[in-house]
Amino acid sequence: MFLIDLFRNADLPSFHTLFAEINTDMGNGDIWFVLILACLMLTMHGLIVLMVAGAFHWLDQKLENRQIYGANFVSYFIAILLIIAAHLVEIIAWAYICVALKVFPTNPQTFYFAGEMYTTVGYGDYKLTEHWRILPIIISFTGIFAVSMSGAALYSMMGALLGKTNQASKSGAGI
Repeated sequence: MFLIDLFRNADLPSFHTLFAEINTDMGNGDIWFVLILACLMLTMHGLIVLMVAGAFHWLDQKLENRQIYGANFVSYFIAILLIIAAHLVEIIAWAYICVALKVFPTNPQTFYFAGEMYTTVGYGDYKLTEHWRILPIIISFTGIFAVSMSGAALYSMMGALLGKTNQASKSGAGI
């Protein structure tokens, strides 16, 4: 009841009013371009992860059919490296976006900012102008979702490996 009373008595703005105030506060039309780039980046990351996971499962099936055990762990390691590379490319892409938008005066500072926001470390003390205050939220949002997609794919691949390991040990075949 306390929470309901709190919301009834609060002078809360409508969503439209809140959004309009935030948009005015940013005073920057480039933010819409950044949001579209974030959506495209997440879409590309999802496709890359799907391709890596699909290739892993295809190769895993081929190796199982030929009764080659142990090689699928190498393919899993390669899949991990490819997914890490995809994340590094996305951090570099965010750095280039920030350089193009002149968010920071120096390129190394821009790269560290993009990396810290993407990984949500938030270690640095960055001073953003008012119209770029939403940028860390957008970058960290893409990083969180990209890492989640990658984690789900790697979990699926590990499940395939563990399932094969358990079946091989039950049948008497060793790795």
